[in-house]
Amino acid sequence: MIDKGLPESEVMRLLEETRKRDYSYDRFFSTMCTQPHPIAVKAHDMFLETNLGDPGLFPGVADLEERVVAMLGELLGCPNACGYVSTGGTESNIQAIRAARNEAGIKEGNIVVPASAHFSFDKIGDLLSLEVRKAELDRSLKVDLSSVQALLDERTVALVGIAGSTEFGQVDPIEDLAGMAGERGIHMHVDAAFGGFVLPFLKKKFKWDFSLPAVSSITIDPHKMGLSTIPAGGLLFRGAECLNALETETHYLTRARQASLTGTRSGAAAAATYAVMMHLGREGFQKMVDYCMDLTAYLLAGARKMGIEPVIEPVMNVVALSVPSPAAVREELMKLNWHVSMTREPNRALRLILMGHMSKEKIDLFLGDLEAVHSKLQAAEMS
Repeated sequence: MIDKGLPESEVMRLLEETRKRDYSYDRFFSTMCTQPHPIAVKAHDMFLETNLGDPGLFPGVADLEERVVAMLGELLGCPNACGYVSTGGTESNIQAIRAARNEAGIKEGNIVVPASAHFSFDKIGDLLSLEVRKAELDRSLKVDLSSVQALLDERTVALVGIAGSTEFGQVDPIEDLAGMAGERGIHMHVDAAFGGFVLPFLKKKFKWDFSLPAVSSITIDPHKMGLSTIPAGGLLFRGAECLNALETETHYLTRARQASLTGTRSGAAAAATYAVMMHLGREGFQKMVDYCMDLTAYLLAGARKMGIEPVIEPVMNVVALSVPSPAAVREELMKLNWHVSMTREPNRALRLILMGHMSKEKIDLFLGDLEAVHSKLQAAEMS
């Protein structure tokens, strides 16, 4: 730390110079986050100093969090759901599995997840001392039910299904998984960090949420397709017993018990999420999802014109393009300031997320560069 502080203007100049090094969202195809809605930013700023870790001191924002949980619960088929606003999908997944483990009371237990599961489940295995069993995927990159069945046993504390996989946007057969979990009395968790704000608004309907009686918990991220500020996640439980399984005593705070993973929690995320959900409503989110799906179809049509097919037909606004040498294609596109990512083996592909910050004009520019890169690499292979 420096001895003598700098004038505010100098500090701000340093910050502005540093901020210029960050890239622009309109060149991002790799991220599931996006620019927050302006009303979310205003609400975030208004509640920046509030602390949900000590809700008795901030009853206003604590009430907003309860309203957010109720709205999310209604969206996901359970108006009476309980939970809280977390920092994001990783924390929500950790807490869901922690609740399942605590309820089961099994030592040296295991969880069964699809091979497509988010890397947060690897962290969970390490943090909670659980064996993470990964079920194989079928040809459509959904979890294979026979593989799941073979991995379940008397020490399984939770079964996980993905509603919008990070790499392909695929939706597992949650109804079948929930049936397996229900038969065995196992906690069924659905990771819908991305899909939670997409699936309710798609033309094609899936059975994946609390409308299935065996689903115990759901992860949903308002800071993704929910247009809230970062970080804003959501963890929902069907019943209070799961939330109670997370509680610890907090003697010196205004409330005697706390279920969240972090102690101090800014109320800004809850306020931002409340603001954008109230402002947009179902109609607004429907328009946003329709826009993103239209962009998805537009990009896919352009890719197909140059002979590039998707690994699977997109379920939501996530596209994995099957290109030769995807690592080389990505490297060349990055040189042109396009931020794209790749999926894992054995289905290595170019991964693109079509978020609201993208436009057809930008997609046209991207497709032009993709075609040039594709042709360049093909010519190099033939020479």
